[in-house]
Amino acid sequence: MRTASRPDTEVEVRRSARRRRTVTAYRENGRTVVLIPAAFSAAEERRWVDQMVAKLQTREERKRRNLASDEDLMVRALELSDAHLDGRAVPASIRWVDNQNRRWGSCTPADRSIRLSSRLRGMPEFVVDYVLVHELAHLLEASHDEHFWALVRAYPQADRALGFLEGVEHGSAGASRPDDDELEPGAVD
Repeated sequence: MRTASRPDTEVEVRRSARRRRTVTAYRENGRTVVLIPAAFSAAEERRWVDQMVAKLQTREERKRRNLASDEDLMVRALELSDAHLDGRAVPASIRWVDNQNRRWGSCTPADRSIRLSSRLRGMPEFVVDYVLVHELAHLLEASHDEHFWALVRAYPQADRALGFLEGVEHGSAGASRPDDDELEPGAVD
């Protein structure tokens, strides 16, 4: 076991004779722990430690971005509206909510409010963006008709994000919830 200090964090390297090829890193008690095979050279160790520290930092930054404030959600929604809906969808409010367990998001066109389920936090950015575009589209078209889906499909990763959400739903549906015939597959509102 070796401990090295990096400018932004302390790194502990643990070598394992049982470990052959895999490298793992995680945070523990304020430091980064990197598990590597005992057979790695000093150069391989340095390369892997640098790579794994960078990977952890990227993951943590992504997580922080996904834990955006309501104000950050509004900024992102307006950017998405400009990019994919010609700036026509402008919500009056947008916020994270903890009480949506069956929906990813919801929109009330009458007062132009949008709510996103806090279950989206930590999901990939393209998925959160898709749900935002979906709800923004409801500001322009309340129903799920052809016009609505054309608006949603203006978001280039719509199909990918929809598939991701369907996978999450399928994985969590198990015993807790029967198939829901009233919502289209992957419906978010």
